[in-house]
Amino acid sequence: MTHRDDRADQLTTAPRAEESDADPRIDVSEGEDGRSRIDIRDDAPVRPGSGPEDR
Repeated sequence: MTHRDDRADQLTTAPRAEESDADPRIDVSEGEDGRSRIDIRDDAPVRPGSGPEDR
């Protein structure tokens, strides 16, 4: 079982879980200097920071 399959199994076994719960939420890339860059995906259903109700 791959890491992705294992993660999907963990995220979809809870009661009321949906298949979309296992969708990727971040993109990881490596910069020219060798550092990893982590970006929240634009299509992520949950994003860090204050929500619209906090503004």
